[in-house]
Amino acid sequence: MIEVKICGIDSAQAADAAASVGADYAGLVFFPSSPRHVRYEQAASLAARLRNRCRIVAVLVDPSDAEIEAAIQAARPDFLQLHGRETPERVAAVRQRFGILVMKAIAMADANDFAVVPAYERVADMLLFDAKAPVSASRPGGHGAAFDWQLLRGRMFSRPWLLSGGLGVENVVRAIRACEAPGVDCSSGVETSPGIKDPQMIREFVAAARVAQFAAAEA
Repeated sequence: MIEVKICGIDSAQAADAAASVGADYAGLVFFPSSPRHVRYEQAASLAARLRNRCRIVAVLVDPSDAEIEAAIQAARPDFLQLHGRETPERVAAVRQRFGILVMKAIAMADANDFAVVPAYERVADMLLFDAKAPVSASRPGGHGAAFDWQLLRGRMFSRPWLLSGGLGVENVVRAIRACEAPGVDCSSGVETSPGIKDPQMIREFVAAARVAQFAAAEA
C-alpha cells in the first residue's frame, strides 16, 4: 500500500482532514523559519487530535538535544524527522538517545546526491527524498519545488522511503508512476497560501495517491 504523509499540519481542521481520509503520517513542524511552525502548546493539542489516527512526525531542522526533548514532550511523536544537514553520526546519536524512530530527509538535485544514502540507511529507520532548496532559502523544505523523479526509478533501498517536493493533486499519480514510490509526502501542495492547509485539498491529495496505488496493482 502506498503510504501518504501530510506535513505541516497546523490547524485542527487540517489534522481532522488528514486523519479522516486515512493519511498514514501527519507532520508537525518545529522550525520557526517555516510558515508551518507550531508552538509547543499548539503541537500538543494537534497531536492529541491525531494520536491513534495517524503516525505523528515531529519535523526538526538541525535541532539541539534540548529542542528535540521539547518537541517530544509536546507531541509524543512516533517519528522524528531530521530535515537539515544532520550527519549520519548525528542521526545515530539522536536515535540512540531518544529511542524514537528517525526519518532522515535527503536533499536531491541530481544522481550525485545518492552518494550519501548508504550512510543514512545504516542509521535511519526511514528516508525521505526531497527537492534541494534554493541557495538563498531560509528553510530546507516546503518550497513546492520538485526534482527529477526518474532519478529514483529502479533504485532499491534497505529502508522504507517517501517521495517529497512539489507534489499536489495534479501530479501525485504521475510522480508515483515515474519512480514507483512506495509513499509520498505533501505540504505546500495542499495549501491555499504558505502555511494555510486546505482540508478539501488534503482529502483530494490522499484520494489521488490511492488511485495511483490501485493503478499500480492492476498493471
